[in-house]
Amino acid sequence: MNRKFISKSNRILRKILNSKDNLDIVQNFIESLLKIKIKEIQLNPYLEKKAKYLPEEENFGIVDVRIKLLDNEELNIGIQFIDGYYIQNKMLLYYAQIHSNQLEYDDKRKIAKTVTINLLDFNYFDSKEYHKKIVVKPNEEEGIVDNNIELHVFELPKFKNSNTNKINQEEAWMTYLYGGKDSSFNMVIEKFDKINKLDRLLSEYWENEKME
Repeated sequence: MNRKFISKSNRILRKILNSKDNLDIVQNFIESLLKIKIKEIQLNPYLEKKAKYLPEEENFGIVDVRIKLLDNEELNIGIQFIDGYYIQNKMLLYYAQIHSNQLEYDDKRKIAKTVTINLLDFNYFDSKEYHKKIVVKPNEEEGIVDNNIELHVFELPKFKNSNTNKINQEEAWMTYLYGGKDSSFNMVIEKFDKINKLDRLLSEYWENEKME
């Protein structure tokens, strides 16, 4: 895994990416991994505020945004790193937190479907694919009618890219997240401007970070 993400990865990236100046990085990341096109993106800025009242080990994710697609469908998107303990619980609890946080809005917007991106730096599922989409349908028989729960899980160690000459945005992000010091890692930093920007921001963070 990219060593710049070690030690409280969610908190560090939350500090960097919860800014209007860096929403372009978040948009590019979401578009690349979910293969969608975003028309509008808006930051939900209360994550850091809520983090003050949560146990540190809960982390509470990296970023929470409301997006509008080209067809005007709106989605609520949350992104988090998960460590190797209680994986399923953490995915579902995070989804519930991000979905229910929509009640914090003060603009009376409608509740939108929530989608979460879960990043793992270890293998968890038996499948060979590094990207797993999990959809949980509502129980209509019990009168529970809501949007499907949609979770995306990316297992970084399973990602393998053999052709660096034709690397796309998703592959570039996976290469950068997984880390390493090979030519492909350095190439994606140089070639993809949003990854380059994030890498510079992370370097600046670690240069200025004081020991706690």
